[in-house]
Amino acid sequence: MAHSARAQDASTARRATSILRRVAEGSNVIEFRAPDGVEIRHLRAFVAVAEELNFSRAAERLYISQSALSRQIRSLERVLGCELLRRSTHRVELTPAGDTLLERAGAVLTAVDEAVSAAQSVGGELAARVMRLWAPVVAVTTGETSIEAMREVFESFLAQLPMPEDVVVRPVTAGGIPSLALGDEPAILYLHGGGCVLGSAYGYRPLAAGLVVAAETGALVPDFRLAPEHPFPAAVDDALVAHRWLAERAGDASRVVLAGDSSGAALALAVLQRLRAADDPMPAGAALLCPHVDPSGAMLAAPDGPHPMDELSRIAGAYLAGHPIDDPLVSPLRADLRGLPPLLIQAATGDRALPEAEALAERARDHGVDVRLDLYPTEPHVFHLFSSFLPEAADALRRAGAFVGEARAGGLSERSASA
Repeated sequence: MAHSARAQDASTARRATSILRRVAEGSNVIEFRAPDGVEIRHLRAFVAVAEELNFSRAAERLYISQSALSRQIRSLERVLGCELLRRSTHRVELTPAGDTLLERAGAVLTAVDEAVSAAQSVGGELAARVMRLWAPVVAVTTGETSIEAMREVFESFLAQLPMPEDVVVRPVTAGGIPSLALGDEPAILYLHGGGCVLGSAYGYRPLAAGLVVAAETGALVPDFRLAPEHPFPAAVDDALVAHRWLAERAGDASRVVLAGDSSGAALALAVLQRLRAADDPMPAGAALLCPHVDPSGAMLAAPDGPHPMDELSRIAGAYLAGHPIDDPLVSPLRADLRGLPPLLIQAATGDRALPEAEALAERARDHGVDVRLDLYPTEPHVFHLFSSFLPEAADALRRAGAFVGEARAGGLSERSASA
Protein backbone atom coordinates (compact mmCIF):
# COMPACT_ATOMS: atom_id res chain seq x y z
CA MET A 1 0.00 0.00 0.00
CA ALA A 2 2.77 2.43 0.97
CA HIS A 3 4.77 1.52 -2.14
CA SER A 4 1.70 2.19 -4.31
CA ALA A 5 1.19 5.60 -2.68
CA ARG A 6 4.85 6.54 -3.20
CA ALA A 7 4.65 5.48 -6.85
CA GLN A 8 1.50 7.58 -7.38
CA ASP A 9 3.15 10.59 -5.71
CA ALA A 10 6.18 10.17 -7.95
CA SER A 11 3.99 9.98 -11.04
CA THR A 12 2.14 13.13 -9.99
CA ALA A 13 5.42 14.93 -9.37
CA ARG A 14 6.76 13.96 -12.81
CA ARG A 15 3.57 15.19 -14.49
CA ALA A 16 3.71 18.48 -12.56
CA THR A 17 7.38 18.94 -13.56
CA SER A 18 6.47 18.32 -17.20
CA ILE A 19 3.68 20.93 -17.09
CA LEU A 20 5.94 23.50 -15.42
CA ARG A 21 8.62 22.91 -18.04
CA ARG A 22 6.10 23.55 -20.83
CA VAL A 23 4.97 26.75 -19.14
CA ALA A 24 8.59 27.89 -18.75
CA GLU A 25 9.15 27.19 -22.46
CA GLY A 26 6.19 29.42 -23.34
CA SER A 27 3.84 26.61 -24.30
CA ASN A 28 0.15 27.34 -23.64
CA VAL A 29 -0.88 23.69 -24.01
CA ILE A 30 -1.42 22.30 -20.52
CA GLU A 31 -2.58 18.74 -20.17
CA PHE A 32 -5.71 18.27 -18.10
CA ARG A 33 -7.56 15.15 -17.19
CA ALA A 34 -10.85 14.98 -15.31
CA PRO A 35 -10.66 13.36 -11.87
CA ASP A 36 -11.23 9.61 -12.02
CA GLY A 37 -13.86 9.95 -9.29
CA VAL A 38 -16.36 11.65 -11.64
CA GLU A 39 -19.25 9.24 -12.18
CA ILE A 40 -21.67 9.34 -15.10
CA ARG A 41 -24.71 9.10 -12.80
CA HIS A 42 -23.48 12.07 -10.77
CA LEU A 43 -22.95 14.12 -13.92
CA ARG A 44 -26.38 13.12 -15.20
CA ALA A 45 -27.93 14.15 -11.88
CA PHE A 46 -26.28 17.57 -12.08
CA VAL A 47 -27.45 18.16 -15.66
CA ALA A 48 -31.04 17.22 -14.76
CA VAL A 49 -31.16 19.67 -11.85
CA ALA A 50 -29.31 22.38 -13.80
CA GLU A 51 -31.78 22.14 -16.69
CA GLU A 52 -34.88 21.97 -14.50
CA LEU A 53 -33.61 24.25 -11.70
CA ASN A 54 -35.90 22.11 -9.58
CA PHE A 55 -34.93 19.03 -7.55
CA SER A 56 -38.42 17.53 -7.58
CA ARG A 57 -38.80 17.54 -11.38
CA ALA A 58 -35.22 16.37 -11.88
CA ALA A 59 -35.77 13.46 -9.47
CA GLU A 60 -38.89 12.38 -11.38
CA ARG A 61 -37.00 12.62 -14.65
CA LEU A 62 -34.28 10.29 -13.36
CA TYR A 63 -36.61 7.95 -11.41
CA ILE A 64 -34.76 8.56 -8.11
CA SER A 65 -35.60 10.23 -4.82
CA GLN A 66 -34.69 13.85 -4.16
CA SER A 67 -32.40 12.83 -1.31
CA ALA A 68 -30.47 10.44 -3.57
CA LEU A 69 -30.25 13.16 -6.22
CA SER A 70 -28.85 15.63 -3.69
CA ARG A 71 -26.25 13.11 -2.49
CA GLN A 72 -25.07 12.47 -6.04
CA ILE A 73 -24.57 16.17 -6.76
CA ARG A 74 -22.71 16.72 -3.50
CA SER A 75 -20.43 13.82 -4.39
CA LEU A 76 -19.71 15.46 -7.75
CA GLU A 77 -18.96 18.79 -6.05
CA ARG A 78 -16.55 17.09 -3.64
CA VAL A 79 -14.70 15.36 -6.49
CA LEU A 80 -14.45 18.57 -8.53
CA GLY A 81 -13.65 20.70 -5.52
CA CYS A 82 -16.09 23.46 -6.40
CA GLU A 83 -19.69 24.45 -5.77
CA LEU A 84 -21.98 23.86 -8.75
CA LEU A 85 -25.39 24.78 -7.35
CA ARG A 86 -26.66 27.18 -4.74
CA ARG A 87 -29.75 25.84 -2.99
CA SER A 88 -32.30 27.73 -0.94
CA THR A 89 -35.76 26.84 0.30
CA HIS A 90 -37.53 28.05 -2.82
CA ARG A 91 -34.98 28.12 -5.62
CA VAL A 92 -31.92 26.55 -7.18
CA GLU A 93 -29.25 28.63 -8.91
CA LEU A 94 -26.20 27.70 -10.96
CA THR A 95 -22.84 29.00 -9.81
CA PRO A 96 -20.39 30.22 -12.49
CA ALA A 97 -18.66 26.83 -12.23
CA GLY A 98 -21.98 25.04 -12.62
CA ASP A 99 -22.92 27.15 -15.62
CA THR A 100 -19.61 26.33 -17.27
CA LEU A 101 -20.03 22.61 -16.59
CA LEU A 102 -23.58 22.58 -17.93
CA GLU A 103 -22.45 24.11 -21.24
CA ARG A 104 -20.27 21.05 -21.91
CA ALA A 105 -21.74 18.19 -19.86
CA GLY A 106 -24.81 17.66 -22.03
CA ALA A 107 -22.71 16.90 -25.09
CA VAL A 108 -20.51 14.57 -23.05
CA LEU A 109 -23.49 12.58 -21.75
CA THR A 110 -25.03 12.36 -25.21
CA ALA A 111 -21.77 11.05 -26.63
CA VAL A 112 -21.42 8.49 -23.84
CA ASP A 113 -25.02 7.30 -24.25
CA GLU A 114 -24.62 6.93 -27.99
CA ALA A 115 -21.35 5.06 -27.60
CA VAL A 116 -22.76 2.65 -25.01
CA SER A 117 -25.98 2.12 -26.99
CA ALA A 118 -24.02 1.40 -30.16
CA ALA A 119 -21.75 -1.05 -28.35
CA GLN A 120 -24.68 -2.85 -26.73
CA SER A 121 -26.58 -3.04 -29.99
CA VAL A 122 -23.61 -4.49 -31.82
CA GLY A 123 -22.98 -6.92 -29.00
CA GLY A 124 -26.65 -7.90 -28.83
CA GLU A 125 -26.75 -7.16 -25.10
CA LEU A 126 -30.09 -5.35 -25.09
CA ALA A 127 -31.82 -7.95 -27.26
CA ALA A 128 -30.36 -10.74 -25.15
CA ARG A 129 -31.59 -9.08 -21.96
CA VAL A 130 -35.11 -8.80 -23.35
CA MET A 131 -35.03 -12.44 -24.45
CA ARG A 132 -33.87 -13.60 -21.01
CA LEU A 133 -36.86 -11.86 -19.46
CA TRP A 134 -39.30 -13.21 -22.04
CA ALA A 135 -37.91 -16.77 -22.09
CA PRO A 136 -40.14 -18.24 -19.33
CA VAL A 137 -43.25 -16.77 -20.98
CA VAL A 138 -42.27 -18.20 -24.36
CA ALA A 139 -41.59 -21.59 -22.77
CA VAL A 140 -45.17 -21.96 -21.53
CA THR A 141 -46.80 -20.54 -24.66
CA THR A 142 -48.02 -23.93 -25.83
CA GLY A 143 -51.36 -25.60 -26.29
CA GLU A 144 -50.60 -27.93 -23.39
CA THR A 145 -50.25 -25.12 -20.83
CA SER A 146 -53.36 -24.10 -18.92
CA ILE A 147 -54.39 -20.48 -18.88
CA GLU A 148 -53.91 -20.41 -15.10
CA ALA A 149 -50.29 -21.58 -15.51
CA MET A 150 -49.72 -18.98 -18.22
CA ARG A 151 -51.06 -16.30 -15.87
CA GLU A 152 -48.63 -17.32 -13.12
CA VAL A 153 -45.61 -17.22 -15.43
CA PHE A 154 -46.70 -13.93 -16.99
CA GLU A 155 -47.08 -12.32 -13.56
CA SER A 156 -43.63 -13.60 -12.59
CA PHE A 157 -42.23 -11.98 -15.74
CA LEU A 158 -43.90 -8.65 -14.91
CA ALA A 159 -42.60 -8.85 -11.33
CA GLN A 160 -39.01 -8.62 -12.63
CA LEU A 161 -39.61 -5.15 -14.08
CA PRO A 162 -38.41 -2.38 -11.74
CA MET A 163 -40.80 0.22 -10.38
CA PRO A 164 -39.78 3.88 -10.74
CA GLU A 165 -38.93 5.29 -7.35
CA ASP A 166 -41.27 7.61 -5.47
CA VAL A 167 -44.43 6.64 -7.38
CA VAL A 168 -46.99 6.01 -4.66
CA VAL A 169 -49.41 3.14 -5.33
CA ARG A 170 -52.69 2.81 -3.45
CA PRO A 171 -55.80 0.65 -3.88
CA VAL A 172 -59.07 2.34 -4.86
CA THR A 173 -62.52 1.22 -5.89
CA ALA A 174 -63.49 3.00 -9.09
CA GLY A 175 -67.26 2.80 -9.32
CA GLY A 176 -67.14 -0.73 -7.94
CA ILE A 177 -64.11 -1.81 -10.01
CA PRO A 178 -61.05 -2.77 -7.90
CA SER A 179 -58.18 -0.63 -9.16
CA LEU A 180 -54.80 0.84 -8.35
CA ALA A 181 -54.12 4.58 -8.30
CA LEU A 182 -50.53 5.55 -9.13
CA GLY A 183 -48.96 8.91 -8.38
CA ASP A 184 -50.98 12.01 -7.64
CA GLU A 185 -54.62 12.57 -8.53
CA PRO A 186 -55.26 10.17 -11.48
CA ALA A 187 -55.83 11.67 -14.91
CA ILE A 188 -54.79 8.67 -17.07
CA LEU A 189 -56.96 5.58 -17.38
CA TYR A 190 -54.44 2.82 -18.11
CA LEU A 191 -55.78 -0.45 -19.55
CA HIS A 192 -53.28 -3.29 -19.46
CA GLY A 193 -52.59 -5.89 -22.11
CA GLY A 194 -52.76 -9.68 -21.96
CA GLY A 195 -55.68 -10.38 -24.28
CA CYS A 196 -58.21 -9.72 -21.49
CA VAL A 197 -57.11 -13.16 -20.25
CA LEU A 198 -53.67 -12.52 -18.72
CA GLY A 199 -52.17 -9.67 -16.71
CA SER A 200 -53.30 -7.56 -13.78
CA ALA A 201 -53.25 -4.00 -12.50
CA TYR A 202 -50.59 -5.04 -9.98
CA GLY A 203 -48.35 -6.65 -12.59
CA TYR A 204 -48.52 -3.64 -14.91
CA ARG A 205 -47.59 -1.12 -12.20
CA PRO A 206 -44.04 -0.56 -13.60
CA LEU A 207 -45.26 0.33 -17.09
CA ALA A 208 -48.11 2.52 -15.85
CA ALA A 209 -45.76 4.19 -13.35
CA GLY A 210 -43.29 4.96 -16.14
CA LEU A 211 -46.05 6.79 -17.99
CA VAL A 212 -47.06 8.56 -14.76
CA VAL A 213 -43.53 9.90 -14.31
CA ALA A 214 -43.29 10.96 -17.96
CA ALA A 215 -46.71 12.67 -17.95
CA GLU A 216 -46.27 14.23 -14.49
CA THR A 217 -49.78 13.17 -13.50
CA GLY A 218 -51.42 10.17 -11.85
CA ALA A 219 -53.02 7.09 -13.39
CA LEU A 220 -55.87 4.73 -12.57
CA VAL A 221 -55.26 1.09 -13.50
CA PRO A 222 -58.49 -0.92 -13.22
CA ASP A 223 -58.26 -4.62 -12.46
CA PHE A 224 -60.96 -5.45 -14.98
CA ARG A 225 -62.43 -8.94 -15.09
CA LEU A 226 -60.61 -11.53 -17.18
CA ALA A 227 -61.78 -14.33 -19.45
CA PRO A 228 -62.53 -17.20 -19.62
CA GLU A 229 -64.19 -16.70 -16.23
CA HIS A 230 -65.64 -13.39 -17.46
CA PRO A 231 -65.73 -13.27 -21.27
CA PHE A 232 -66.62 -10.34 -23.52
CA PRO A 233 -68.00 -7.76 -22.76
CA ALA A 234 -66.96 -7.90 -19.08
CA ALA A 235 -63.62 -6.15 -19.60
CA VAL A 236 -65.21 -3.41 -21.72
CA ASP A 237 -67.97 -2.88 -19.16
CA ASP A 238 -65.46 -2.57 -16.31
CA ALA A 239 -63.19 -0.20 -18.24
CA LEU A 240 -66.18 2.00 -19.12
CA VAL A 241 -67.28 2.19 -15.48
CA ALA A 242 -63.72 3.07 -14.41
CA HIS A 243 -63.53 5.81 -17.05
CA ARG A 244 -66.80 7.39 -15.97
CA TRP A 245 -65.68 7.32 -12.34
CA LEU A 246 -62.37 8.95 -13.26
CA ALA A 247 -64.03 11.58 -15.47
CA GLU A 248 -66.37 12.52 -12.62
CA ARG A 249 -63.43 12.79 -10.22
CA ALA A 250 -61.54 14.97 -12.72
CA GLY A 251 -64.57 17.22 -13.13
CA ASP A 252 -64.50 16.93 -16.92
CA ALA A 253 -63.83 14.04 -19.32
CA SER A 254 -61.53 16.35 -21.29
CA ARG A 255 -59.10 16.19 -18.34
CA VAL A 256 -58.73 12.43 -18.79
CA VAL A 257 -56.53 10.56 -21.28
CA LEU A 258 -56.90 6.86 -22.08
CA ALA A 259 -53.83 4.66 -22.49
CA GLY A 260 -53.36 0.98 -23.14
CA ASP A 261 -50.86 -1.53 -24.45
CA SER A 262 -51.51 -4.39 -26.89
CA SER A 263 -55.07 -5.67 -26.28
CA GLY A 264 -55.45 -2.86 -23.73
CA ALA A 265 -55.26 -0.46 -26.68
CA ALA A 266 -58.16 -2.31 -28.34
CA LEU A 267 -60.02 -2.09 -25.04
CA ALA A 268 -59.46 1.69 -24.99
CA LEU A 269 -60.91 1.96 -28.50
CA ALA A 270 -63.93 -0.08 -27.38
CA VAL A 271 -64.48 2.36 -24.50
CA LEU A 272 -64.33 5.29 -26.94
CA GLN A 273 -66.92 3.64 -29.18
CA ARG A 274 -69.23 3.00 -26.23
CA LEU A 275 -68.88 6.62 -25.08
CA ARG A 276 -69.69 7.90 -28.56
CA ALA A 277 -72.72 5.63 -28.83
CA ALA A 278 -74.04 6.93 -25.51
CA ASP A 279 -73.30 10.53 -26.56
CA ASP A 280 -71.07 10.88 -23.51
CA PRO A 281 -68.21 13.40 -23.36
CA MET A 282 -64.97 12.08 -24.84
CA PRO A 283 -61.58 12.02 -23.09
CA ALA A 284 -58.85 14.34 -24.34
CA GLY A 285 -57.06 11.61 -26.26
CA ALA A 286 -55.75 8.06 -26.23
CA ALA A 287 -52.18 6.73 -26.24
CA LEU A 288 -52.06 3.27 -27.80
CA LEU A 289 -48.83 1.36 -27.17
CA CYS A 290 -48.15 -1.43 -29.68
CA PRO A 291 -51.88 -1.89 -30.29
CA HIS A 292 -53.12 -5.42 -30.95
CA VAL A 293 -56.42 -4.76 -32.70
CA ASP A 294 -56.92 -7.86 -34.88
CA PRO A 295 -57.90 -10.78 -32.63
CA SER A 296 -57.88 -13.16 -35.60
CA GLY A 297 -54.08 -12.92 -35.75
CA ALA A 298 -54.22 -12.80 -39.54
CA MET A 299 -52.15 -9.63 -39.77
CA LEU A 300 -49.30 -10.76 -37.52
CA ALA A 301 -45.91 -10.90 -39.19
CA ALA A 302 -44.34 -14.36 -39.29
CA PRO A 303 -42.16 -15.13 -36.25
CA ASP A 304 -38.51 -16.16 -36.41
CA GLY A 305 -39.11 -18.69 -33.64
CA PRO A 306 -41.37 -19.33 -30.63
CA HIS A 307 -43.20 -16.15 -29.66
CA PRO A 308 -45.50 -15.07 -26.79
CA MET A 309 -48.25 -14.32 -29.34
CA ASP A 310 -48.28 -17.90 -30.67
CA GLU A 311 -51.30 -18.79 -28.52
CA LEU A 312 -53.27 -15.78 -29.70
CA SER A 313 -56.14 -17.79 -31.18
CA ARG A 314 -56.68 -19.69 -27.92
CA ILE A 315 -56.61 -16.48 -25.88
CA ALA A 316 -58.99 -14.75 -28.30
CA GLY A 317 -61.31 -17.76 -28.14
CA ALA A 318 -61.34 -17.64 -24.35
CA TYR A 319 -62.20 -13.93 -24.42
CA LEU A 320 -64.88 -14.11 -27.13
CA ALA A 321 -66.56 -17.34 -25.93
CA GLY A 322 -68.43 -17.60 -29.23
CA HIS A 323 -69.08 -13.87 -29.69
CA PRO A 324 -68.61 -12.74 -33.33
CA ILE A 325 -65.01 -11.77 -33.99
CA ASP A 326 -66.07 -9.07 -36.47
CA ASP A 327 -67.83 -7.01 -33.78
CA PRO A 328 -66.22 -3.52 -33.99
CA LEU A 329 -65.92 -3.48 -30.19
CA VAL A 330 -63.65 -6.51 -30.52
CA SER A 331 -62.00 -5.69 -33.85
CA PRO A 332 -61.38 -1.90 -34.04
CA LEU A 333 -60.12 -2.22 -37.60
CA ARG A 334 -63.76 -2.86 -38.55
CA ALA A 335 -65.06 0.07 -36.51
CA ASP A 336 -66.26 3.49 -37.55
CA LEU A 337 -63.63 5.68 -35.87
CA ARG A 338 -65.18 9.04 -36.77
CA GLY A 339 -65.55 11.41 -33.84
CA LEU A 340 -62.79 9.85 -31.77
CA PRO A 341 -60.34 12.12 -29.93
CA PRO A 342 -56.68 12.47 -31.00
CA LEU A 343 -54.71 9.23 -30.98
CA LEU A 344 -51.03 8.51 -30.41
CA ILE A 345 -50.01 5.11 -31.78
CA GLN A 346 -46.57 3.75 -30.95
CA ALA A 347 -45.08 0.56 -32.36
CA ALA A 348 -41.76 -1.23 -32.78
CA THR A 349 -40.53 -1.79 -36.32
CA GLY A 350 -39.73 -5.43 -35.51
CA ASP A 351 -43.01 -6.12 -33.70
CA ARG A 352 -45.18 -8.87 -35.17
CA ALA A 353 -48.19 -6.61 -34.56
CA LEU A 354 -46.71 -3.67 -36.52
CA PRO A 355 -49.09 -4.20 -39.50
CA GLU A 356 -52.02 -3.79 -37.11
CA ALA A 357 -50.68 -0.48 -35.78
CA GLU A 358 -50.13 0.82 -39.31
CA ALA A 359 -53.58 -0.30 -40.46
CA LEU A 360 -55.19 1.35 -37.42
CA ALA A 361 -53.40 4.64 -38.09
CA GLU A 362 -54.48 4.57 -41.74
CA ARG A 363 -58.11 3.82 -40.87
CA ALA A 364 -58.18 6.56 -38.24
CA ARG A 365 -56.83 9.10 -40.73
CA ASP A 366 -59.37 8.01 -43.32
CA HIS A 367 -62.10 8.65 -40.73
CA GLY A 368 -60.85 12.14 -39.96
CA VAL A 369 -59.18 11.37 -36.63
CA ASP A 370 -56.09 13.33 -35.59
CA VAL A 371 -53.59 10.48 -35.32
CA ARG A 372 -49.82 10.27 -34.92
CA LEU A 373 -47.89 7.06 -35.57
CA ASP A 374 -44.47 6.81 -33.91
CA LEU A 375 -42.21 3.92 -34.93
CA TYR A 376 -39.16 2.81 -32.93
CA PRO A 377 -36.24 0.70 -34.22
CA THR A 378 -36.61 -2.25 -31.86
CA GLU A 379 -38.36 -5.63 -31.86
CA PRO A 380 -40.29 -6.55 -28.69
CA HIS A 381 -44.06 -6.33 -28.59
CA VAL A 382 -44.90 -3.66 -25.97
CA PHE A 383 -41.21 -2.72 -25.78
CA HIS A 384 -42.27 -0.03 -23.30
CA LEU A 385 -42.08 -2.70 -20.60
CA PHE A 386 -38.27 -2.50 -20.80
CA SER A 387 -37.90 1.25 -20.30
CA SER A 388 -35.46 0.72 -17.40
CA PHE A 389 -32.72 -0.29 -19.86
CA LEU A 390 -34.02 0.02 -23.45
CA PRO A 391 -33.39 3.56 -24.82
CA GLU A 392 -36.21 3.33 -27.37
CA ALA A 393 -38.67 2.41 -24.64
CA ALA A 394 -37.63 5.28 -22.40
CA ASP A 395 -37.94 7.68 -25.34
CA ALA A 396 -41.38 6.30 -26.25
CA LEU A 397 -42.68 6.82 -22.71
CA ARG A 398 -41.34 10.38 -22.69
CA ARG A 399 -43.20 11.13 -25.92
CA ALA A 400 -46.35 9.43 -24.62
CA GLY A 401 -46.10 11.53 -21.46
CA ALA A 402 -45.79 14.69 -23.55
CA PHE A 403 -48.86 13.61 -25.55
CA VAL A 404 -50.84 13.19 -22.32
CA GLY A 405 -49.81 16.63 -21.13
CA GLU A 406 -50.64 18.32 -24.43
CA ALA A 407 -53.98 16.54 -24.66
CA ARG A 408 -55.03 17.55 -21.14
CA ALA A 409 -53.97 21.14 -21.82
CA GLY A 410 -56.27 21.25 -24.85
CA GLY A 411 -53.50 21.62 -27.41
CA LEU A 412 -54.49 18.51 -29.37
CA SER A 413 -58.15 19.51 -29.54
CA GLU A 414 -57.21 22.92 -30.95
CA ARG A 415 -54.97 21.26 -33.52
CA SER A 416 -57.76 18.87 -34.54
CA ALA A 417 -60.23 21.71 -34.87
CA SER A 418 -57.92 23.74 -37.10
CA ALA A 419 -57.23 20.68 -39.24
